[in-house]
Amino acid sequence: MADHDLTGFTRGTFTHDGTTRRLLRRGSGPAVIIIAEIPGITPKVLEFAGRVAEAGFTAVLPVLFGEPGRDADPRTAGWAKAGSYAASSMLRVCVSREFTLLATGRTSKVVSWLRALAAAEHERCGGSGVGAVGMCLTGGFALAMATDPRLLAPVLSQPSLPLALAPGRAGRIDISPEDLAVVRGRCEREGLQVLGLRFRGDRLVPGDRFAYLRRELGDAFVAVELDDAAANPDAALPPHSVLTEHLVDEPGQPTRQALDTVLDLFRTRLPAPGPR
Repeated sequence: MADHDLTGFTRGTFTHDGTTRRLLRRGSGPAVIIIAEIPGITPKVLEFAGRVAEAGFTAVLPVLFGEPGRDADPRTAGWAKAGSYAASSMLRVCVSREFTLLATGRTSKVVSWLRALAAAEHERCGGSGVGAVGMCLTGGFALAMATDPRLLAPVLSQPSLPLALAPGRAGRIDISPEDLAVVRGRCEREGLQVLGLRFRGDRLVPGDRFAYLRRELGDAFVAVELDDAAANPDAALPPHSVLTEHLVDEPGQPTRQALDTVLDLFRTRLPAPGPR
């Protein structure tokens, strides 16, 4: 897949607490914040954003790392070039104090900025509230953002933090106990639903992590766990990215059903007036 020229997306910025970042937007209706995985906002992430927009929502993509639209598929960009790009994005995350890669029981600092973005987009776009999709290293961000009552539809797609490099990390997720207690309270009082997606064989997203979320959130945590065989066989890397690189966008395919589940969550929790 070639680089995406960002046609169909408008560009902007958002500033909070002295930090300004670029944004891409597409669509109209209630806002859905889409937080890309490493290496950044790839053409496949933009395709997913397009599906969100077509479903009747404003897809909002903050640029946390990488260059929007750049093709990161090693089959087309080349293994050396794709690897170098992914490494540079990962290095930016590793040296930043805004991301928590290893520690358990902590919410990454960048979540405060994302919560402020969600509040601003709710004011801008209207509707009953905001949705959020985090992917891989950003997967848990959508959960931590749900301390804000405006966040009504959090989706954790292959949430990979903290990296399970030592015992005890596999059965946790990157959120502080205080923030988790707030989210749990919203689930109990407000009927908040948290959707999680993973491939069963994905070592970056251990099954213990989803088991932990079931214990903490009960029936409010809805897990979509897919067999590895359901992943797009043409993808260059092992099964991981449910909504993007490993999506088989055909009716009846498990990954397409997972995508439809995400869009249905937004339609249910973020209703907008008028036809879609």
